[in-house]
Amino acid sequence: MTTATALDVTALRADFPILSRTVRDDKPLVYLDSGATSQRPLQVLDAERDFLLNHNAAVHRGAHQLAEEATDAYEHARAAIAGFVGAAVDEIVFTKNATESLNLVAYALGDDRSAPLFGGKALGEGDTIVVTELEHHANLVPWQELCRRTGATLRWYGITDDGRIDLDSLELDESVKVVAFTHQSNVTGAVADVPELVRRARAVDAYVVLDACQSVPHMPVDFASLGVDFAAFSGHKMLGPSGVGVLYGRAALLSQLPPFLTGGSMIETVTMESSTYALPPQRFEAGVPMTSQVVGLGAAVEYLEKIGMDVVAAHEHDLVVHALDRLGAIDGLRIVGPRDAQMRGGAIAFDVEGIHAHDLGQILDDEGVAIRVGHHCAWPLHRQFGVQASARASLAVYNTLDEIDALADAIGVAQRFFGER
Repeated sequence: MTTATALDVTALRADFPILSRTVRDDKPLVYLDSGATSQRPLQVLDAERDFLLNHNAAVHRGAHQLAEEATDAYEHARAAIAGFVGAAVDEIVFTKNATESLNLVAYALGDDRSAPLFGGKALGEGDTIVVTELEHHANLVPWQELCRRTGATLRWYGITDDGRIDLDSLELDESVKVVAFTHQSNVTGAVADVPELVRRARAVDAYVVLDACQSVPHMPVDFASLGVDFAAFSGHKMLGPSGVGVLYGRAALLSQLPPFLTGGSMIETVTMESSTYALPPQRFEAGVPMTSQVVGLGAAVEYLEKIGMDVVAAHEHDLVVHALDRLGAIDGLRIVGPRDAQMRGGAIAFDVEGIHAHDLGQILDDEGVAIRVGHHCAWPLHRQFGVQASARASLAVYNTLDEIDALADAIGVAQRFFGER
């Protein structure tokens, strides 16, 4: 890894005016909640504003100039995003968020029209869907619902004591049709061994679905090279707008999936009796899409590419190393996840002895430090660790080593307030 000096973070932060504001009695804001949502640079805000001021129209409809310009901007963003994650343009589907992307895949795979993908037999009893205990609800509940609808069985990999996928906890067999897992945990920060999980899934002819919400914003990711079949990520966690998500699917698979939502321009022909559907990706983009958000996400991708994802990853790695050092030295603090920075990202969950996570979050907020507290949409994982709630600091490219120090200092304030140290 290179060092944080490869990135001029001070200059970069000037693109994010919100990071220079103060909160709670004029304290400098320390924003460590990017795992929930990241902040947007001026370049993204300007792209959205320019689109709305000068080009706004419904895409793929109408023949007037604004409609053409809007469609061009929308499709330009699709091409930029496809290039960013190693995909072809027709392999990128826009949804309203990653949760919808994962629901789309789970719904479509359970439709009887997807039977050709499973050797001619629709998904049903005797089939197995595999997830992991690391999943947040968006990559768990849709698969639970798929099993409920079809009669398939849900199984899962357990986790190790330090919050990684325990590859020895489950053997896959030929009943397994789908293996869905997170690329990087939003709680423990553990990065999955994608090549090994893909190898195991391929050995039993199962499809691989990757939840990439916490990886695409923080490291170079190439879905084709990883060999996954489907992947999902969201705009608002990668310096882009909320209200837009992305589904990646291999073209050969998307072309065989039925639509998730219907109506609008996702059709090919319509009669009063029936309809046929457009080719992907339009087949999966019913209704007027979230156009300015897509344009903003395209600008976010171009912003990250200008920095360089290797530089982003190296900078965040340095932050993680420093955070693990500082937090690991605090008596009474337990890190919920790997204690070392290898194969680990910038989501760092922890609990502090004698202080409920919500009380800790309140004190940190009083000190100007914004983190997330709760179960982080990963309730089963927290049960497995025996905690109802944890505190979580989650990092992004605009964070600094000084902000990590501010977090550690604020935890000390909380411990003194509650008489724990």
